[in-house]
Amino acid sequence: MAKKTNAQRIEKIYEMAKAHFGEVRFVGIKFHDKIGWVAKIQFDNYDSLIEEGESAEDALRSLKKRVKKIINRYNRV
Repeated sequence: MAKKTNAQRIEKIYEMAKAHFGEVRFVGIKFHDKIGWVAKIQFDNYDSLIEEGESAEDALRSLKKRVKKIINRYNRV
């Protein structure tokens, strides 16, 4: 099985968020000197979501889990 790239992870998060929330302005990752890796998603109509991690993959996984939790919580109501 081929290893996923960060670009593929970002695309998956973008697709999930766009399908549920509508317009997504930005999904990305960057390295911050004091915090470490930061994954962020910005929406047009909602507050942005930010997750941190020791590596880029950890931050993206954490962000994906958070988006999934929000979607699942919304679908239960």
